[in-house]
Amino acid sequence: MTRRFAQIDVFSATGTGGNPVAVVLDAVDIPEERMAAFARWTNLSETTFVLPPTDDAADYRLRIFTPDGELPFAGHPTLGSAHAWLTSGGRPAGQDIVQECGVGLVRLRRSGARLAFAAPPLRRSGPVDAGVVAEVAAALRIDTAEVLAAEWVDNGPDWMVVQLGSGERVLEVTPDIPALGDHKVGLFGRYGSGDGEVFGEVRAFVPGIGVPEDPVTGSLNAGIAMWLRATGQAPASYVAAQGAALGRAGRIHVDDDGENIWIGGDTATVIEGTVTL
Repeated sequence: MTRRFAQIDVFSATGTGGNPVAVVLDAVDIPEERMAAFARWTNLSETTFVLPPTDDAADYRLRIFTPDGELPFAGHPTLGSAHAWLTSGGRPAGQDIVQECGVGLVRLRRSGARLAFAAPPLRRSGPVDAGVVAEVAAALRIDTAEVLAAEWVDNGPDWMVVQLGSGERVLEVTPDIPALGDHKVGLFGRYGSGDGEVFGEVRAFVPGIGVPEDPVTGSLNAGIAMWLRATGQAPASYVAAQGAALGRAGRIHVDDDGENIWIGGDTATVIEGTVTL
């Protein structure tokens, strides 16, 4: 059957500076194995399928696939799919958009042309075991003495974040990707005093999903923001950069309103049409 389709660039206003997500609208009756096969074929970090909700509180349901499997939640697919849903005529029942996915209900809001999602609760937090830190540091080709902190920030994807001394050092890292095994590792480092236009640099290594480095990562940035705010290391609002190591210029806008931490970014339709599945 022919389905509506869009490819959305997320965390960039230019259309090519962020992270693309493939969105299949009208995904009713597509078998799961066909969804997985299409995600392998697009070979993007994520491909999503928009379905009617099963929860009356949701506006739509989203399934999120990597080339290697399904995720319960991911950030840039959430923003890109909401953009595609709205552009195709979707209208939220309430003031916020409510997405149903594997971690439950995720709220989104619009601010001008920008979309933001409320960071979901962490499923796992706390320090990473020293043995795992040593293993990951070796795979990153850095000395363990450079690791300022290593924390679990699992909000669906089982991220760990490794904090380095600066944003510049984050960009210098040249990891041995196969040596990371199944670890999903985020790097974070602040720029200077952290009071500039860009607060810090982020990178995401995800060898376990068939994409060695993700260009710009909403779920990781959400986890990092929750950790930084809980430990008093970041202001209530800041901008993170991600993607420079891959020739992108992603910008993630973080805003803690006291009730939720919102992870926002610009979104742009790059490809629009139909696919046959």
